[in-house]
Amino acid sequence: MRKYELVCVIHPDLDETAFNDVLDQIKGWIGEADGSVDNVEIWGRRKMAYQIRKQMEGQYVLLNVTMLPATTSELERKLRLLEPVMRHMLVLVN
Repeated sequence: MRKYELVCVIHPDLDETAFNDVLDQIKGWIGEADGSVDNVEIWGRRKMAYQIRKQMEGQYVLLNVTMLPATTSELERKLRLLEPVMRHMLVLVN
């Protein structure tokens, strides 16, 4: 098991319920892959440097995750297909 940081930029027009549903879905995928979410930091709405999907703002979330390296590619594939997630970045933490 290795530790990762996952930063997601989520669509800014989602209400609190839909936003929490997206987070729960991401946490569920990590749990299905025998991983664990160690910490969640919601950074809130922030202005982006350039437009993504005609939006200049996004809701930023940082998740500290422990999971197997073999399962990261499947998680990233699912994140790309999840419509409210505009961008994500998964980084290995030493």
